[in-house]
Amino acid sequence: MTLTDIAQDTKSETEAALSTTIYVCITCRRPGDPEDAPRPGTALAGATARAAEGTGVAVRRVRCLANCKRGLSAAMKRDGAWTYVFGDLVATRDAAALVEGARLLADAADGLMPWRGRPEPLKRGLIARVPPLDFEEAE
Repeated sequence: MTLTDIAQDTKSETEAALSTTIYVCITCRRPGDPEDAPRPGTALAGATARAAEGTGVAVRRVRCLANCKRGLSAAMKRDGAWTYVFGDLVATRDAAALVEGARLLADAADGLMPWRGRPEPLKRGLIARVPPLDFEEAE
């Protein structure tokens, strides 16, 4: 492998990470949480943004992912890849898992986040996997 090959691989990895985004629901709260209490979803969004610093993965705050029964919730997408929705997340524990999952998705040549190596909260908390808009099932 030449230095040019290594530089091209690094550039491709960086571009994939930069096209990967984690969306964290900031309105999420647990059943029974007081309406006027700080939202745990906001805490998860802040922790995820801190965990993503320097990785090239973007973190966006969104109002409601409509997964209230299994909140805290987050989704992640990469251009040309499948989108993933996760629930049952914990603000004080799962920010790094979200970033690691986003990095796995960024590196996935087939656009599917690999099961092997996926952090445990993203295995047990998977809600849905949505195909890219241009997806066509192979016959």
